[in-house]
Amino acid sequence: MARSTASVDAPAQATLPAIELYGVRLHALTEAQCVEHVVRELDAGRGGWVVTPNLDHLRRLVREREFAELCAGADLVVPDGMPLVWAARVQGTPLSERVAGSNLIWSLSAACARTGRSAYFLGGDEGTAERAAAVLAERYPGFRCAGTRRPPFGFEDDPAEMAAIVDALVRAEPAVVFVALGSPKQERLIRALRSHLPHAWWLGIGISFSFVAGTVRRAPPWVQKLGLEWLHRLVQEPRRLARRYLVQGLPFAAVLFARAAWRRVRGRGA
Repeated sequence: MARSTASVDAPAQATLPAIELYGVRLHALTEAQCVEHVVRELDAGRGGWVVTPNLDHLRRLVREREFAELCAGADLVVPDGMPLVWAARVQGTPLSERVAGSNLIWSLSAACARTGRSAYFLGGDEGTAERAAAVLAERYPGFRCAGTRRPPFGFEDDPAEMAAIVDALVRAEPAVVFVALGSPKQERLIRALRSHLPHAWWLGIGISFSFVAGTVRRAPPWVQKLGLEWLHRLVQEPRRLARRYLVQGLPFAAVLFARAAWRRVRGRGA
């Protein structure tokens, strides 16, 4: 069984509050604290990588060694999933709140606008990166899009395309890079690229360009608070998501909560 060993070597990361859930280390930060940390690190000239595991990501971090090793270089690991927040509470080691990548694209863009920094939009469906950047620029005066790029299918096996992506990013010099390619493709790309732009912060955000652009409807806030955003997604894309949420997700959630409850009981008996 694989375990995440997310890197927190830098002193700034080492001082952040964190818990362990099913062997995976998660930082116990609010969304605001996460953004503040990124801004402080940018001010200090240090880059980083934010990973936002949901229930499916946690399952793969626990059970897939390759994925755990892939994400081991992350500097911040915050919970993008209410089941993780609930399980941590059952365990007796509460997390501050859910910190979703689909929310961070907004709050980090606001921070970029506030501090005079720019963000790059990499990936997404056709046209969504440009539309998302336009929406954020309208919402946050002063926000600057450093560039957009939608790599073609199979780009990761094309040295010329990979070199072109690196060249575009280095020329743009963004402070933040949003990568919307789905997991684990976005994590693989971030790991491959971040050394070329070491002073930037990287965030894999899945379908979030489409959410911001309005081409895919996100669950209402009250559904998100109830922890049912996954059900909203399942209704929208049943064929693609049924296995992930129903066949893999629900049984893993049962094990997760059982382990959390057992850890709390053992803690009381210690």
